[in-house]
Amino acid sequence: MAEEPEIWFAETPAGVEYAKELCGDCPFRSICLEGALERREPWGVWGGELFDAGRVIPRKRPRGRPRKHPIPA
Repeated sequence: MAEEPEIWFAETPAGVEYAKELCGDCPFRSICLEGALERREPWGVWGGELFDAGRVIPRKRPRGRPRKHPIPA
């Protein structure tokens, strides 16, 4: 993809989700993910997954304090 490198290291949850979507049709997705796991990438989106401290996490939390009471879905 001819995207800006910063996209893969987004600071916002929406930016991370956008980067993950870009990986959806990439033919190198599994190779990218395997390599990131081997290298224990410290952060960023690799192979459609979000890394933090060398491990895959489900989503990026927004900045600030967590809510005391969750918002009903």
